[in-house]
This record gives sequence, C-alpha cells and structure tokens, in this order.
Amino acid sequence: MIRWWISALQLTELFVSSLVHLVYGLYVFSTAVAADWFLKPNLVKMVDSKRSNSVDDLPPIVLVHGIFGFGKGRLGSLSYFAGAEKKDDNVLVPDLGSLTSIYDRARDLFYYLKGGQVDYGEEHSKACGHSQFGRTYRKGNYPEWDENHPIHFVGHSAGAQVVRVLQQMLADKAFKGYENTSENWVLSITSLSGAFNGTTRTYLDGMQPEDGMSLTPISLLQLCRLGVTIYDWFDIPWLKAYYNFGFDHFNMSRKKVGIRGLVNGLLRNNGPFATGDWILPDLTITGSIRLNSRIRTFPNTHYFSYATKRTRKIMGITVPSGIWGIHSLLFIRVLQMSQWQHPPDVTPPYKGYRDEDWWDNDGALNTISMTHPRFPVEHPSRYVVQDSQCQPLQPGIWYYKIVEGDHILFIINRERAGVQFDLMYDSIFERCRKHAFRKTPILPNQVDQ
Repeated sequence: MIRWWISALQLTELFVSSLVHLVYGLYVFSTAVAADWFLKPNLVKMVDSKRSNSVDDLPPIVLVHGIFGFGKGRLGSLSYFAGAEKKDDNVLVPDLGSLTSIYDRARDLFYYLKGGQVDYGEEHSKACGHSQFGRTYRKGNYPEWDENHPIHFVGHSAGAQVVRVLQQMLADKAFKGYENTSENWVLSITSLSGAFNGTTRTYLDGMQPEDGMSLTPISLLQLCRLGVTIYDWFDIPWLKAYYNFGFDHFNMSRKKVGIRGLVNGLLRNNGPFATGDWILPDLTITGSIRLNSRIRTFPNTHYFSYATKRTRKIMGITVPSGIWGIHSLLFIRVLQMSQWQHPPDVTPPYKGYRDEDWWDNDGALNTISMTHPRFPVEHPSRYVVQDSQCQPLQPGIWYYKIVEGDHILFIINRERAGVQFDLMYDSIFERCRKHAFRKTPILPNQVDQ
C-alpha cells in the first residue's frame, strides 16, 4: 500500500518540487539582486581573495559546498554555510561548479588555493569534450599551501568527496608544474552528510541504475538538464555573476556555438550531459564505487564525519521520523528513499548488496553512505556518540557520528537548526584548532642530552 501511494505521488511531486524550487530560487535571487545591485554590484565579479599576504599562524579551514551549492560572492550576501564561516578568523569558502563533476571540482579547488589557471588535464579534457583550461586565479587564496602549511577541509554532501579526490590527486602528483605535492598537504577532512558511497536518490530523480550514466526520458533530472543547457547557452553575464553551474569550460554559450550548439546540447549530442562529466553520475552507487576504487585513506590525515538521518522503524517498516523536523522539499524524498528497491533485473552495484541497508536516509543521501568510505573496500572507522570518545584524535581513521537531521539542516538556514547548528560548528572548529594537528618530528640533535 505504501509503495502504491509513493508511485501515485511521484508525478505530483515532480511538478510541485520543480515549482517550489523555481519560486524559492526566484525569491532568493531577487533578494540577492536587490541587496547587491545597488549597494555593491562589482564585488561578486571578483575572483581573487582579499586575504592579506602574510602567512597566518593557524592553517585555514576551507568550507566546500555540495551539489547546487555556491561559495562566497554568489547569490549576494547569502551564505551556503549559514554564516558558520564567521566563527573562525581564517576560513575560506570557494565557489566551485555546482553541477560539475567531482574531478573537475577538485581541479578547480586546487587552483583556487594555489593560484594560476585551472588545468583539467589534456587526457581528461579530450575524453570529456571540454577545454583543457578554465578560469584564472591571479593570486591564490592560500599560495603558501604545501606540506609545511597544510589545510583543514570541511565538505558538505558532494563537497566531502571532492576533497578526498583532491587529496588523492595531491598524493599522485597530478598537477603539472607541482611535482612536490603529497597527501600531507591535507591536515584534516570533516564531512557533513558526505556523499562517500553514492545515493539511491539519483535513481529516483532519473539516473538509470543499469549504467549510472544515462537518464530516464521523463524525470526531474531531464528537466534539470534542459534548464541548465538553456541557462548556459544564453550566457547572460550579470545573471551568471550571481549563480553559475560551472560549465564555462564546455563552451556552451550562444556566442560560441549558435543555434546549432543549443540544439545539439538539448539533444545530448555534446556537452557535459553527453559525456557524463557532471556531478550526478558520480553520485550513483556505481559511480561512487568507481571513484572510491582509486581513493585511499591516508595515515597522517585526521578524518571525521557527521552522518544525518531522518528515518525510524515502526513495526519493521522504515518511515520518516517526523513531519515538522524534515524540510518540506525533502519529506517525500525521505519517504521514497526509505522504500527504495533495486530493480530485480539489474545487477546489484556490489556483492552483498541489500535494499534495507540503504533505507535510512536524510532526504538526499542514504545514511550508510555518509559514515565513511565503504565500497568497494571498507576504510578504517570508529563510531562515536560524544566527541570526547575520539580524543586524542588518531589519524587514518574515519570517526563518525549519526545526527538526527535532514540533508540541509546545517546549511542555508541557521535558525532552522537552532542551538544544534552552533554546537556542531563550534566542535568542528575546536577539533581543527586543538585536536587535529601534525606533530613536528624531533631530530636527534634536538633531543636534550
């Protein structure tokens, strides 16, 4: 009966969700325009940071947004992390592509910090059909970044996986002209509802479980694809200054491709949706397994994750844990994900897969996916209830807590999370400043005789 009700709601939810997203987006956009257009219209167009040239005593904390997210300088004065960045004097909030692939975003993040023109790599760029080079950061936001000046990273949702891929790139010395990079450039990674192992929501929104790449003909993601293609084709400068999906390196602008380019984009003959170089394939279970097969957990880095959950079991059935505590845009998704069943005629994504393991969720990600990297190989982990249980903090282990909340509890709207918001971010910054550090080895000639 529950599954029949969910099926009946899907078409209604598709329309309502699209309408609500549109109305909410217009509201946020109009507010941002009204606030910034008259008061400070030129600030959002700046790429370079206003950080001082001096090296701070404490390493910066870099907050990395998730899918559909944005960094400092977008959407006017709106903060993706709901102002949490003001809790510490040395915090950076990069603006990465909101729908670009994990790989492309990791490359963007490196050059945002070090400076220079973003290089996506010749081989990758040719395979994915976009320019090898992206935007230029005339001055990096932390150009001194190296093994002696490591960084703390805090990633929300897909942002957590972006940081893991970046760390692996550093270990692999994957940046041309930077042969001295290593995994030790990353001091700690904190994940907020991190997308480590994919999500079944991608399938509900339109990704095909058969290959984790193609889209069902009628779906929310098809509408998203069409809208993004048209948005990037019009390429209205003042509009993209406020919000950008990040596909500029695909050269989808009407100024470059004309009407024929728009038609080819809508038909998926070219562009990110044709080559699969966008975020959603990376968020399928199979896509995440492909990524995880190449990413390690490193022995000198501190790891901590907050996994969110908005479900509970009643008479053996997984259902939403409440109505008022779940955002209206996510309630139906929590219900749908709690009843998800992998198609019986499709090969499971990994050996030992069980639907029930993936039923607990927060409306966007499954709780099993957020605790720590699990598939195809489970990484070292330790479940904690209180922060004191992981002190002293040992590197190379994923400490994780399960928090009662939906996927957007700790972003955008601070008032909604209440006291819990400040308690969590206070603990994150305190952990970075007091517990997650790398001891400098003592040389023999420094030991007291």
